[in-house]
Amino acid sequence: MNDTPVAAAATPTPTTATTAPISNGTPTEAAAASAAATTTVATSGSSENSIFSILYTIGKKVAIVGSIYLVGYMGWSVAWLIAPVILSVARDQLGKTSAKKRDIAKASALACEKDVILARIDELPAWVYFPDVERCEWLNKILKQVWPNANHFTRTLVKETIEPNVALALSNYKMNGFRFDRIILGTIPPRIGGVKIYDKNVDRNEIIMDLDLFYASDCDINFYLGGMKGGIKDFQIHGWVRVVMKPLIRSMPLVGGLQIFFLNNPNIDFNLVGVIDFMDMPGLSDLLRRIIVEQIGAVMVLPNKLPISLSEEVSAVALKMPEPEGILRIHVVEAKDLMKKDISVLGKGKSDPYAIINVGAQEFKTQIIDNNVNPKWDYWCEACIFTTIGHLIGFSLWDYDQTMPGVLNDDVLGRASIDIASVIKKGVVDSWLTLEDAKHGLLHVRLQWYKLTADPNDLQQILLETQLLRVTSMSSAVLSVFIDSARHLKQARSSSKPDPYLVCSLNKQKQQTAMIMRDDSPVWEQGFTFLVSNPDNESLNIKIYDQKTGNDIGQYTYTLSTLLKQFNMEVIQQPFQLQKSGPESKLYMSLSLRILKPGEIDKESDALEQVAALTRSSSVKTPDVAVVAPPTFKDPQAPNKRQSTESPISEEELAVPMKISPAMSASTSSEKPISELAASVLTHRFPETSSTAGEHGLGRIQMSIRYSAQRQKLDVTLHKIVKIPLRDPSNIPDPYVKLYLLPGRTKESKRKTGVIKDNCNPVYDASFEYLISIAELRQTELEVTVCTQKGFLSGSSPIIGMLKIPLDDSEITTPAGLNTWFDLQPEMRHE
Repeated sequence: MNDTPVAAAATPTPTTATTAPISNGTPTEAAAASAAATTTVATSGSSENSIFSILYTIGKKVAIVGSIYLVGYMGWSVAWLIAPVILSVARDQLGKTSAKKRDIAKASALACEKDVILARIDELPAWVYFPDVERCEWLNKILKQVWPNANHFTRTLVKETIEPNVALALSNYKMNGFRFDRIILGTIPPRIGGVKIYDKNVDRNEIIMDLDLFYASDCDINFYLGGMKGGIKDFQIHGWVRVVMKPLIRSMPLVGGLQIFFLNNPNIDFNLVGVIDFMDMPGLSDLLRRIIVEQIGAVMVLPNKLPISLSEEVSAVALKMPEPEGILRIHVVEAKDLMKKDISVLGKGKSDPYAIINVGAQEFKTQIIDNNVNPKWDYWCEACIFTTIGHLIGFSLWDYDQTMPGVLNDDVLGRASIDIASVIKKGVVDSWLTLEDAKHGLLHVRLQWYKLTADPNDLQQILLETQLLRVTSMSSAVLSVFIDSARHLKQARSSSKPDPYLVCSLNKQKQQTAMIMRDDSPVWEQGFTFLVSNPDNESLNIKIYDQKTGNDIGQYTYTLSTLLKQFNMEVIQQPFQLQKSGPESKLYMSLSLRILKPGEIDKESDALEQVAALTRSSSVKTPDVAVVAPPTFKDPQAPNKRQSTESPISEEELAVPMKISPAMSASTSSEKPISELAASVLTHRFPETSSTAGEHGLGRIQMSIRYSAQRQKLDVTLHKIVKIPLRDPSNIPDPYVKLYLLPGRTKESKRKTGVIKDNCNPVYDASFEYLISIAELRQTELEVTVCTQKGFLSGSSPIIGMLKIPLDDSEITTPAGLNTWFDLQPEMRHE
């Protein structure tokens, strides 16, 4: 790229003074004449600038007055005038704030460390705050020395990696023709605020260090988008960069290669200039800014790495193939007491919250819950973890605001983070997180760590666990793919070689390599990771396309069940014959399959988490009546006595564990022996065949109640009701059942079955779910109310019977749950 004209134009021209007439008088007269000539040139330039400034001011005033006149002439609402003014002022203010931050950052980068500390005492380098982070001024001096030579490497990286990805992303918004024109990094080098070397829990074949990187550049980058020209100025980036030196070898340079990446998304800021920024309507510059930031993350934020080979002894597979350490299963359950960001007619409304989970460059987003400050998402996702040292999971909550595509106007509701190392240590973390950057709010999340094994015998166990979880998107294995190269691809065009790129797909997951220009034997050397639901019935689909024509020039399908039979469940650098391609067309790739296995759970830390959860849930009222769960008893007469066919109770059901109702516990003396107490329970719960309508003659209801701690869900199944009393033969009830969770009896906890017409023994088999934590479950009751629809029409009470079931029974949390009959009781007053 030739930058000579630009450099020439930018060079000062002191020769203008020599073009003026030279006086033949004294030196003083000559100097005066020279100064006059210089003043004349400056005056003419300033006069041109002043004319342009006057015309610009006049045009701006005419536009403002004309818009006001147009609003009045057309009789439009004053909002048409106020809204653009507010948006313009807000944008100008935001631009001034960002420009000020960039100027301060640039000045800090140019100043010496002492001046930076004295001037910015609140933004000290990392080595001041963290005792294990060391100063590295020597490294900053080296960077300053080598920085002029880094421009060529950066230009190649941007042109070959970032530019095609940005162009592809913009094409999804019907904006084509993106390309970089000029890339100059400037003279300001990056600055390292501190370095941390890891010497514990590190493989002896690698060296790991973290660098606190801060880059405030004076770069000059130009690009084209369609027919518009734009530029990037004052580019800044700040974040922790990890450098992994691996593998260590016995010949110089002793290190086989480098892996460079950001642990989490860095803070990126830059200023767009040119037509792109001037013609913003709005949204174009915001969209372009977001896409550029995303593509930088797609190159250097985990799981993406920038590999650099330092020795020919190390193969590309060893350096570039993905090596996940495990899978983190994330369950975003709910949030409480979020801030109200929406504005309604009567003042402050509620919010439309959603959550974003960030694990490096992996981002997951929950659904949006409208008009709710206590949302329940029940959102599940899985993230591949490639490093467990110093890596965080970030949670951010947002209030959704409808606006133009590409423009982020959502309000933040709070942020929280969890160290991945703590999750691995505990195995399972179930916690309420206090939101930061918010006045109030809590977020309930559950995280579980899964390590990876190469034993195919572990597959059935994780498949069974996934089935019990009843979340279809969960995985049981991880597939790592390394696409090395292809050989002798067929020609998509007769005139030239193809521009090939490769697409890997597994279920709904899709990954794509870079495009190689005009090459029928491309070398990609790119790695990808896929989550696998069931390796027994899934396949990896590979297709190679020519970018110019879009034609398919080769494909291959690999069945994952065959990989289960391979040694260590992997194949390394194997050739595969491509289909629908040339007779000698081959694809060289490596595959590795690993099975998920739950990590060891720290029982002590899990108990502490439960205590903490109970403490945070102290705002929930505890039921006044203590419920006793006696051991399982069986009626001694049950095996010798056949029940009549009209009895709904089987002999097996007599062995179900009993629970004392609140009414009984109040009337039962604590001095009774356990045998009499058990007998009273049996009489109450399982009466003889002559009184099958229950103790109160209102009927009996069969229910199944089960709580899954892993899913944080309470499942309630209403099977049937028997012996509803028929007081008027001409008025047969139309029964239905309502459920509420107590205390509170909120609208969100209401569940209702359908109505069954004219039936005293209705069968429902209806299941309902509640999203509730284990801490809340132990302080909650389930209110069951049986009603008749005809009660409303007759003027009498529609309630046939009801009962309250405490949910702190340990049997509810077992895999089988609680499945038993309950006697309906008379109507109770709501507390």
